[in-house]
Amino acid sequence: MKLCVALDLPDKKENLKLAKEIKDFDIWLKVGLRSFIRDGRNFLEELKSINPDFNIFLDLKLYDIPNTMADAAEEIAKMGVEMFNVHASSGKVAMETVMKRLEKFEKRPIVLAVTALTSFDNESFRKIYGEDIDKKASEFAVDAYRCGLDGVVCSVYESKKIKSATSEKFITLTPGIRPFGEEAGDQKRVADIKTAKENMVDFIVVGRPVYKADNPKDIVGKILTKL
Repeated sequence: MKLCVALDLPDKKENLKLAKEIKDFDIWLKVGLRSFIRDGRNFLEELKSINPDFNIFLDLKLYDIPNTMADAAEEIAKMGVEMFNVHASSGKVAMETVMKRLEKFEKRPIVLAVTALTSFDNESFRKIYGEDIDKKASEFAVDAYRCGLDGVVCSVYESKKIKSATSEKFITLTPGIRPFGEEAGDQKRVADIKTAKENMVDFIVVGRPVYKADNPKDIVGKILTKL
């Protein structure tokens, strides 16, 4: 299991400070929508200048018509990030088109599909998708697997079932991890590291428990001892 630290702080200066504090660890960094819109490609380059071995997960959750998604995926691949994601609910044609476009790259990024945002509870999810999270997340994951994607973004509680429906090698990345029992905040389906391991999760994303800590380096070190 690998750790991905979310760089979700209010400005670039704070995010870069955090990256410098944890630069000696073998970890992934998640750059989300706000940070990328605000700070752009240069921010990714600055992170790599802090530690060239940082792996970058660009968390933009692409969702558009198939060709537009493929265009965006190609531009992301050109930036040299190691992983990015799309919405599985964009459909099989869109996911297939993205993966077809990336065939031209000798070394392409890992591509994940978002199944159900962890901010959903089952009731709110059903209002939009018409089915329970547990059932639909697995359906979305199977679609992504058949379209050639590398894995999915899901909650801890869907991970094992998704691997059973696809492959043990099909990646599951789970946000909403609270390693030491911290408050859930705006996430509905959160879990601790032990539960993530039990559910065969490949990547855990940790944000607030790291960047709100007095000593982020210490917290990252403690998390890594549990993986």
